[in-house]
Amino acid sequence: MDKALAYFEQLKISQDAWQVCAEALAQRIYSDDHIKFFCFQVLEHQIKFKYSELTEVQQQLIRETLITWLQAQMVNPQPEKTFIRNKAAQVFAMLFVTEYLTKWPKFFFDILSVVDLNPRGVDMYLRILMAVDAELVDRDVVHTSEEARRNTLLKDTMREQCIPSLVESWYQILQNYQYTNSELTCQCLEVVGAYVSWIDLNLIANERFINMLLGHMSVEVLREEACDCLFEIVNKGMDPVDKTKLVESLCQVLQSAGLFSIDQEDDVDFLARFSKLVNGMGQALIASWTKLVKSGDMKSAQDTLQAIEAKVALMLQLLIHEDDDISSNIIGFCYDYLHILKQLSALSDQQKTNVEAVMLAVMKKLTYDEEYNFENEGEDEAMFVEYRKQLKLLLDRLAQVSPELLLASVRRVFNTTLQNWQTTRFMEVEVAIRLLYMLAEALPVSHGAHFSGDVTKATALQDMMRTLVTSGVSAYEHTSVTLEFFETVVRYEKFFAVEPQHIPNVLMAFLDHRGLRHTNAKVRSRTAYLFSRFVKSLNKQMNPFIEDVLNRIQDLLELSPPENGYQALLSSDDQLFIYETAGVLIVNSEYSAERKQALMRNLLTPLMEKFKVLLEKLMMAQDEDRQMALADCLNHAVGFASRTSKAFSNKQTVKQCGCSEVYLDCLQTFLPALSCPLQKEVLRSGVRTFLHRMIICLEEEVLPFIPSASEHMLKDCEAKDLQEFIPLINQITAKFKTQVSPFLQQMFMPLLHAIFEVLLRPAEENDQSAALEKQMLRRSYFAFLQTVTGSGMSEVIANQGAENVERILFTIIQGAVEYPDPIAQKTCFIILSKLVELWGGKDGPVGFADFVYKHIVPACFLAPLKQTFDLADAQTVLALSECAVTLKTIHLKRGPECIQYLQQEYLPSLQVAPEIIQEFCQALQQPDAKVFKNYLKVFFQRAKP
Repeated sequence: MDKALAYFEQLKISQDAWQVCAEALAQRIYSDDHIKFFCFQVLEHQIKFKYSELTEVQQQLIRETLITWLQAQMVNPQPEKTFIRNKAAQVFAMLFVTEYLTKWPKFFFDILSVVDLNPRGVDMYLRILMAVDAELVDRDVVHTSEEARRNTLLKDTMREQCIPSLVESWYQILQNYQYTNSELTCQCLEVVGAYVSWIDLNLIANERFINMLLGHMSVEVLREEACDCLFEIVNKGMDPVDKTKLVESLCQVLQSAGLFSIDQEDDVDFLARFSKLVNGMGQALIASWTKLVKSGDMKSAQDTLQAIEAKVALMLQLLIHEDDDISSNIIGFCYDYLHILKQLSALSDQQKTNVEAVMLAVMKKLTYDEEYNFENEGEDEAMFVEYRKQLKLLLDRLAQVSPELLLASVRRVFNTTLQNWQTTRFMEVEVAIRLLYMLAEALPVSHGAHFSGDVTKATALQDMMRTLVTSGVSAYEHTSVTLEFFETVVRYEKFFAVEPQHIPNVLMAFLDHRGLRHTNAKVRSRTAYLFSRFVKSLNKQMNPFIEDVLNRIQDLLELSPPENGYQALLSSDDQLFIYETAGVLIVNSEYSAERKQALMRNLLTPLMEKFKVLLEKLMMAQDEDRQMALADCLNHAVGFASRTSKAFSNKQTVKQCGCSEVYLDCLQTFLPALSCPLQKEVLRSGVRTFLHRMIICLEEEVLPFIPSASEHMLKDCEAKDLQEFIPLINQITAKFKTQVSPFLQQMFMPLLHAIFEVLLRPAEENDQSAALEKQMLRRSYFAFLQTVTGSGMSEVIANQGAENVERILFTIIQGAVEYPDPIAQKTCFIILSKLVELWGGKDGPVGFADFVYKHIVPACFLAPLKQTFDLADAQTVLALSECAVTLKTIHLKRGPECIQYLQQEYLPSLQVAPEIIQEFCQALQQPDAKVFKNYLKVFFQRAKP
């Protein structure tokens, strides 16, 4: 067998392989399925890619082979495997696409004459039709414009020449096999459904066809396919009045066949398809109604609206069905129906009843069922969550149709449920609270002002919130209810500004076994986040409770060491929120600066003490897993301290709160970690983040720490370390400018040496990630130079000694010209124009003017002339734009001398024609910079081969 397959692999590449395969198929030489499949693959390859190389005779041979193979199917003792039949159908379809318009116009007639009504032949014929449809109209395949044109031509020709005969053949097949061969009948219904979208609808939507399809609707093995087929017919685009007639005539027959009375016990798979069909009919009618209203035909619009209303009862039965698939399939119709009601000036009593019925259905269907697994959510659970999102859209739509009705219904359900929550099942309690939660988005207001403005609404929501927080339902023992309680309390936090007396109750719920100390980790985690939101939003009202809350969360702030398998209540990510909350409570309090400082010290001192102990342990640790665990723990400590600083704002600065000292102590404590040789990456990234925060919070008080921190961070570092260190220096440079000039002067060359050292390290040839890291580091390096020059500190560079200055300048020229990285190139040109602006005048540094002509001007031409400089790429165009600015700046600083150099020396050396040189210099001298930018692009487009 292996030998045979190897032989076929050889065959595939050889010139006349297809002939061997054609013969094998026609003569039925092989019985092995895989070999037959392979033969078809070789033929397919030949037709798809090499067909034009064949002679007339050879093409004829392929046609004959396929027909011979097809004839054999009728008499074979055993039918071929499905995968072979499907592959054969694809090959037929491929040949059809290639030959139908030219060589083989009788394609379908030839096949029909072979298969007649032989069941195996019919099976192949239907598979070929599906394969042809897939080639011509498959929506999922992206066709080239060439293929799209060819497909249109093929469909037009088929409509003219053979579609009526094909439709006739489908009718015969359906009639012949409807009671004896359900498989073929279903296949044929699928074909009709597929072709309906692009053939003349009257061929199918006529009495004999529709009656047969409707007959199939009452045959159990056929009805699902018949449903889908009717759905495709209803979906076909047509004139609105005709569409309404078609749908109505279908409905009459379906109704008289008893299909409109939905029995819960019915077959759910069929009902899901039926629901999709009813949804299609409903949406088709609504589309007709919209068109008729637009065109002003009010009489027909009214008839169509009646037809829609007549389906609402059925729609509601399907919407309320306990199977979510059946319900989900009808939501589109329901949504669109509500949209119509929204547009009507007044609702009839029946329509109001309909709205209420939809509302009750949504409330009922939002409810979790007994089987929902909250501990371990799988695919079924995910599907229900998606389905709930669809229902939410319906609820929002209901609110647009009748906000009063929605509010009244929710209030009724909510109050009834919460009066007896102790004896009510969890899913009903959850849904009652959920509905209150959903009202916030269904009845939107700006900035959560639900408790002011419209009095009825404000009163209703206020009543419900009061009931929620005083009923004791927060003690309900089911995670879904607990979470819904906290989510709702946080969503309506403005309620507590109106009735602050309820704050203590809710705080207790957050802090005890109902919230942060719940037995379920998921609840604890979500509560940690919600608690921080709650405290932030109520900062003014929190003052009386601050000390109490800080005492109660004390144990949750513990840094859990990687020892003794101690299982903390909260994960370190959850603890971040608790630290942030503690910070917010202290900073926003009305305490004096001394009191705030003392509280902040209490909060941060345990972290610093733990940090020192853990760092010593890390230095001693031998085992790598233990090292990692300790480093993680150290990193958490730094992260927690960092997070407390988020409480400070422009109004409440660290200085005003008297907290600078505490944070400076933290800095002093954390910085030694930078020189720890173990777990460098983790420790450095944590401390770096803390420094970023402190630069914002402590401002110049942080400066004394920067030199030693930098020194540590530059020791034996990798590309990634540097790349992450540079933004820190950029932040300091941009923020403090000349204040940090002495420090920058000192660390400038050490930083550059570290960068050059990493960039010059030899790398493996195909190491993509190392190449990318170098590219990113190069970008960071240029970004650093841009920050220094842009912050008005070019003297930092100038003071590095002539040799170093020259080296730096050459790296910038290299960055502008050598590397095909438009982002770096753009930065380099920005630096060059800045340097020309600062140093390019008459009193610039000695020798700089020479450098401008020898290196900067050439760079402005050499970079865009490179093959890799792609003017069709947006980033590259931005780089070119900065290149234009550089040339403009040189002209601005050097005046006529620059024009003279370009005219007489530089441009002639590039073999530019005299009239183009003239044109170039004129464009450069235009006062409007934009003119020159546009000109430069055209100049290089012409210059490139």
